[in-house]
Amino acid sequence: MIRKMFAVGGAVGTSLFVSAAALAQEAAGPIKAPTAEQMAGMVDKGDTAWMLVCSALVLMMSVPALALFYGGLVRTKNMLSVLMQVFMIVSVAALVWVCWGYSLAFTGGGPFVGGLSKAFLAGVDGTTFAATFSNNVYLPEYVFVVFQMTFACITPALIVGAFAERIKFTPLILFVVAWLTIVYFPIAHMVWYWAGPDFLVDTVVKDAAGALVSQDAGFLWGMGALDFAGGTVVHINAGVAGLVGCLFVGKRVGFGKEATPPHSMTMTMIGASLLWVGWFGFNAGSNLEANGVTGVAFINTFVATAAAAVSWAIVEQIHHKRPSLLGAATGAVAGLVAITPASGFAAPMTAIVLGLVVSPICYLFVSTIKNRLRYDDTLDVFGVHGIGGIVGAIGTGIVADPALGGQGFFDYTVFPAAVGEYDMAAQVVTQIKAVLLTVAWSGIGSAVLFAALKYTIGLRPSEEAEREGLDLAEHGERAYNY
Repeated sequence: MIRKMFAVGGAVGTSLFVSAAALAQEAAGPIKAPTAEQMAGMVDKGDTAWMLVCSALVLMMSVPALALFYGGLVRTKNMLSVLMQVFMIVSVAALVWVCWGYSLAFTGGGPFVGGLSKAFLAGVDGTTFAATFSNNVYLPEYVFVVFQMTFACITPALIVGAFAERIKFTPLILFVVAWLTIVYFPIAHMVWYWAGPDFLVDTVVKDAAGALVSQDAGFLWGMGALDFAGGTVVHINAGVAGLVGCLFVGKRVGFGKEATPPHSMTMTMIGASLLWVGWFGFNAGSNLEANGVTGVAFINTFVATAAAAVSWAIVEQIHHKRPSLLGAATGAVAGLVAITPASGFAAPMTAIVLGLVVSPICYLFVSTIKNRLRYDDTLDVFGVHGIGGIVGAIGTGIVADPALGGQGFFDYTVFPAAVGEYDMAAQVVTQIKAVLLTVAWSGIGSAVLFAALKYTIGLRPSEEAEREGLDLAEHGERAYNY
């Protein structure tokens, strides 16, 4: 078990604080707590600068990238409403994160959610530190806080695409606050929280079967699930919530009867391109250091996305006899989603295969299954993020295998950490378990929240307001004055 638990490069949120860390002085020597001077000496300026750049890149993925990508796909009368929704979700999520989200996600307290010891960033300042994935290497804690904050900002913003053009603004914001608290923070804790590489000597014990397990890790991390940058936490989580939301909100007025073409493919192309650029911060930044694994995640993100865009265009050429810009952009996003959990584990050639495979699967859901089941996922949040995230999460168990050129994972119970033995079949089973838990947690939690809002303050504007457009009905403004 222990050799499956701790991945090379691992997951985004691996962090406890150096104030409780232990240093291995020698391979067989005693374990001692570091002094404040030692802690400061374990911070690399290059890592710090890289992570701040990545934080800005991930913020760019939300505003402006996601806002423009979604905004271009809706009708003119709803463009401004989508921009406002994404912009304000990012703003609200940032405040929720620093008030209680960071503490719930990245402190100890239990396998399913953390505690409130760091609420309102108590005890966090310029002299505290967060662990990376290497022994004796740390980041300033504020840097880790802000990087993870950008993930908490973009994830609920992804959801709005599933019921765009027909959601009231106030209940949406209330949903985001509650969803982050009940769904996102626990999933982030379960998948990404662990004690850090210098803590494991003190936190790993044998269970009844004699297997080594960590006493201080999130449930899915301790199970051995691999998620480098958010296939479960971000994409499956948001995709399932979007599907549940579109079912509770209901179909758009005129759905299936009136044409609802994108009003600006130019805006969508700009948004998709900015997403691709920002995603390098999302994936490569998730290594928390600037080293070789960062380069692995970077090139995998590049080539998997390119492969998925090409693959979607080929599918459209076969199916419709002509490829579309919308399809190419959608394929690129599907590739970004699929490579996210595998970015630090795959090799470039297997990353390309993952990109080639994900587009036909997402295309099937977007073009066929959605129409047959008659659910109105406006911007295909579930079809791209939910399904693409599932493909990527399960595929990670395959492409991480060193026999296929993958990176494998490190066993951090020895000092220094060493590569552990890889069992592909067992890892794929573990990945499926992580996917199922994420789907259930997000699906049930989202359904409860949407139901509570629907039957209290309501989720939808009136039919008249919807026909007029949410730009004017909800915000009293137009995106375009012509």
